[in-house]
Amino acid sequence: MDIRTQVSTNYGDMATKFADTWKSQVSRLQARFSTAIEEVRMPIEFPVDVPIVYVKKDSIIGVLSFLKTEQGFEYGFLADLTAIDESPAEPRFEIVYNLYSLTSKARIRVKVRLAEGEEISTAVPVWRGADWAEREIFDMFGVKFTGHPDLRRILMADRWEGHPLRKDYPLRGYQVFTDPDPINQSLLD
Repeated sequence: MDIRTQVSTNYGDMATKFADTWKSQVSRLQARFSTAIEEVRMPIEFPVDVPIVYVKKDSIIGVLSFLKTEQGFEYGFLADLTAIDESPAEPRFEIVYNLYSLTSKARIRVKVRLAEGEEISTAVPVWRGADWAEREIFDMFGVKFTGHPDLRRILMADRWEGHPLRKDYPLRGYQVFTDPDPINQSLLD
């Protein structure tokens, strides 16, 4: 089976069902944020399941706020927030926002490309639920979110060295700690 072969889901063929909605939304988004949008990949044209909009990092909060609140978009649910290490390609990282509209039942994916060491603004003011997902990205990839209310490790121990989902992390990068983590008093107060 070719990756471009349409596969029916419980909700039907999304590429056909939402084609007009997505085309309209993407054209409105491009009109509003013409200088902020780097690239758009649409289903059928590319082997993707939903539209992917690549946005410049400096404009991400404006675009996400627009997608959440603008009439006809209403992507009020941040379904997932994750990252991809594209090393050795540059820029190295992609931050991925998967959005869902409870109103139209449509989905859209927004991505931001980041070079090694670059930071991106936190999405916590737009979606409070971005908090832990951003902490996970920081913990696993080392990407920092400017303005995050509590950017610290969430999965790995505070004394862990490195970021396990980076492609340059050693495959057998075991770290054994024979003593327990020290208690962080500030978390108990």
